[in-house]
Amino acid sequence: METQFDQNERERLLAQYAEIATLAGGLAHEIKNPLSTISMNLELLAEELQDGDSPRDRRMLRKIEVVRRECRHLQEILDAFLQFARVGQLELVEADLNRIVQDFITFYQREAEKHGIEISPHLCPNLPPVQLDESLMRQVLMNLARNAQQAMPNGGTLELQTYERDGRVVLEFIDNGVGMDERTRSKMFQVFFSTKPGGSGLGLPTVRKIVEAHHGTIECESEPGRGTRFTISLPVS
Repeated sequence: METQFDQNERERLLAQYAEIATLAGGLAHEIKNPLSTISMNLELLAEELQDGDSPRDRRMLRKIEVVRRECRHLQEILDAFLQFARVGQLELVEADLNRIVQDFITFYQREAEKHGIEISPHLCPNLPPVQLDESLMRQVLMNLARNAQQAMPNGGTLELQTYERDGRVVLEFIDNGVGMDERTRSKMFQVFFSTKPGGSGLGLPTVRKIVEAHHGTIECESEPGRGTRFTISLPVS
């Protein structure tokens, strides 16, 4: 049974985390402003050199493109970090998880087809409602889909299942991609850990943070060459 001391300590830690998240988010915003100015000026420089045909102009344009690419990479890292820092500010409503999954499939279908991925939904009818922040749950689905997409560079199958088990609503996200070894699987939820060149290492940590903020759990089974299964369990509303 939780004591008053335990409760006070938990509230203190939550307040401390909220303060750190606010400071980190503010710092990220401060970085984004000059970064936007740099990116805009690089774009203007590239436009001026676009029609140049001298070797010097072409060399300068190539160098500018390298810097623009790195600026875009920094922008992606900052956006991912801000998403990570904002988790915990939930706007919960009673929702049908099947509807959110189906809406996501409709949204993601075109992107999946472009990468040769077949989406196979198996959604249990009459699923009980759950308390969700719908925007954050769509972010979970998008992050898991991107993770699966990167694991299936030559295409494959992405299976989404929902069902009820032991008074909880379960969502399974299954791909038949390259899978992960034990070392990667043990570290995949660590902040800034990534096996992908240029990856922010914030996608899966953000997914776990969102799920846990909903009083849910997330588990992963994976094997090299056999694919990966993420299982999310949420309390019934």
